Amino acid sequence: MDMRTTGFLLLTIFLLPTLAITQDQAPAPAPEPEKPSRVNAFVGYSFYSTSLSSVGRASTYGWEASVETHLYRWFSIVGDVDTHYGKQGFQVCQTFPSTGATCTTITADFIERNFLVGPRASLKIGAFRPFVEVLAGGAHVNAGDIVRSDNSWAGAVGGGTDYTFTRHIGWRLQADYTRTQFFRNTENNVQPSTGTQNNVRVSTGLVVHF
Repeated sequence: MDMRTTGFLLLTIFLLPTLAITQDQAPAPAPEPEKPSRVNAFVGYSFYSTSLSSVGRASTYGWEASVETHLYRWFSIVGDVDTHYGKQGFQVCQTFPSTGATCTTITADFIERNFLVGPRASLKIGAFRPFVEVLAGGAHVNAGDIVRSDNSWAGAVGGGTDYTFTRHIGWRLQADYTRTQFFRNTENNVQPSTGTQNNVRVSTGLVVHF
């Protein structure tokens, strides 16, 4: 065995342990961040405060449901629908030749539905996912034969947070300021509100991740 071969073998013997140690100490690649679910569905209980007339505000109760589709990690599109049931006082005025205008307050049961769609921005922080949203669409209210029904545009601005229990199940708490414009024209002798309703909607319920 000549000197060059001997030197090569000795160099190999010394280098192999060094390469093995270096490989063992190399940092493991960082895990990729968890990707959000492509589609989320929500359904839950909802409280809704509105003022359909000048008599005062009405507290209503019902449900809200929505479907959310992610376009990017933090940006999604939401379709939202709700239905609320309550009672509201309305002033009904009639004019008589002898006595003039006479107004009476009646209480009417009503159902209000909002149909909204719009963008949502969210951020994943551990098990929590806070979000903000801006929605727009239409609304319908039915307050019986005396007061009548009406349609309106609707808009909502708000946000909330999801808490994830498992990969597919979570819980949501959210609140929105919503605006409608029912009963802008006085009909059937009913005195409505100023024609613009500033409403508050608070909902909580189950979230399913697909």
